[in-house]
Amino acid sequence: MKQMKQLSLAEMGFGPKAGKQTRKAVFLSEMEVVVPWSRLEALIEPHYPKKGNGRPPMSFSTMLRIHFLQHGFGYSDPAMEEALHDIPLLRRFAGLDAFENMMPDESTILRFRHLLEQHDLAGAIFAEVNGLLSEKGLFTRPLSIE
Repeated sequence: MKQMKQLSLAEMGFGPKAGKQTRKAVFLSEMEVVVPWSRLEALIEPHYPKKGNGRPPMSFSTMLRIHFLQHGFGYSDPAMEEALHDIPLLRRFAGLDAFENMMPDESTILRFRHLLEQHDLAGAIFAEVNGLLSEKGLFTRPLSIE
């Protein structure tokens, strides 16, 4: 049986990045700048569950970012859950820390998408982003918002 080698701090994501930046990292850094996060969060906030009795809801900012990750990379709900566990870059973009935060499971991701559908927020989010990109002279193609 092959013995597992202990991961270095750099392998775990603590060290400085060496080498080229991946296309995924470039895409996410561009999305960070282009997407009007605070405007989109303001659309969702009135409809999002509030902290009360029971388990506190995930941050709607985190869930919105996960929603964008799903559309940007074509992840299903189960695949998105796995990707958040497996890929530090996606966790960082979503504002999650594997040491401090619980990762949302596929049913949490599904419930967020249903919330967007129930209040017709997915269309409003797309319209907001599309309008902003059009203002900047950037071309967008229709995305599936289901």
